[in-house]
Amino acid sequence: MKTAFTFLATTVLVSASALAAQPAAAPKADAAKGAQIATQVCAACHNPDGNSAVAVNPKLAGQHPEYIAKQLADLKANKTRKNAVMLGFASGMSTEDMRNVAAYYAEQKPKDGSARSPDSAKLGEKIYRGGIADKGVAACAGCHGPAGAGIPAQYPRLAGQWADYTKAQLIAFRAGERANDPAGMMRGVAARMSDAEMAAVADYIAGLKYAK
Repeated sequence: MKTAFTFLATTVLVSASALAAQPAAAPKADAAKGAQIATQVCAACHNPDGNSAVAVNPKLAGQHPEYIAKQLADLKANKTRKNAVMLGFASGMSTEDMRNVAAYYAEQKPKDGSARSPDSAKLGEKIYRGGIADKGVAACAGCHGPAGAGIPAQYPRLAGQWADYTKAQLIAFRAGERANDPAGMMRGVAARMSDAEMAAVADYIAGLKYAK
């Protein structure tokens, strides 16, 4: 009886210790609080609803919240992704702030974009859907989806993004100036692409229609 009691007490104690050691679940993101940050801090560059009007500033509306929060964290860390302007904003944000503003932008509906050149978009579509076999460039659709919707918590939504912004990020990946891609995946892809190929795929992406 004593042995059984000792075993039971030990089991309960170990179980309680294991439960106590588990990290507390993160509080649910508050989009309403995120809206306050977005309208007061982010709106100047990204517009209140996340549909930026300037091609150098990314559209954030409809983006996966996990992706936005990660980018803000990386920009704040200023190691694998650097941007002097965004560093100033991200430095003043807590992890909770990042999650809240990400939740807000994820709820906004992005406005459709358009390709600039039919010929360029045609080449871009070929690359996006089929890659560049002789260069070992994988199809963009493999990770970002046929319609550019991405995969939540893994790959960003691209549909309708400004072509200038997309091309700038590809160039940054190729140069190693941006290195916050999982396993160096985007750096590997961009390293094999020419400027013309980047411009073409960026133009095609700009014309993809919003899908959620």
